[in-house]
Amino acid sequence: MTVRRVVTVLVTTAALLAVTAPVAGAYEPVEIVHTEKVQAGPYPIVVGFSTWPVRAMRSLDFTFAVDGGVDGKTGVLAITAPGDSWREPLARHPRKRDVWGLDVRAMQRPGDYTLTFRVDGPLGHGEGTLTPLRVLDQPGPPMALSWGISTLPLLGLIAFLAIAWRRTRRSLSAPTPSR
Repeated sequence: MTVRRVVTVLVTTAALLAVTAPVAGAYEPVEIVHTEKVQAGPYPIVVGFSTWPVRAMRSLDFTFAVDGGVDGKTGVLAITAPGDSWREPLARHPRKRDVWGLDVRAMQRPGDYTLTFRVDGPLGHGEGTLTPLRVLDQPGPPMALSWGISTLPLLGLIAFLAIAWRRTRRSLSAPTPSR
């Protein structure tokens, strides 16, 4: 094959890939299926959930839409969970830039959660609470059972490789019959 022919094939292949490849969206849009309203002082906040009801160990998106937008406002979200609590500054959602939010988060345990919002903006300071946010049990079988079942193919592969290795070693170490 000549160099010219190889270059022609490569250029044709690249052109076909570029023409037939679908335009990929960088991210899927956030689809909100349930909302709750919270009044944080002078700031009404609409809390959106991408999955409802919320289940433990299942990822979802949270959005926090403030009346008038988030420009010129700052906020902190405090979450109280069963046996745990944490706080973090409210930041723009990475896929829905006009609101604050949490991207692909999972609540680790079932139970009642409390979301407390502290917002500072041109109308002053506001604080509001969404309680209780009921988080249901994890969907599907228990985690230990899921992991146990998912490791069966790996254990089968290890057993197969061990048997194959032993048989190969036996056949290599056995003397070759002479004729």
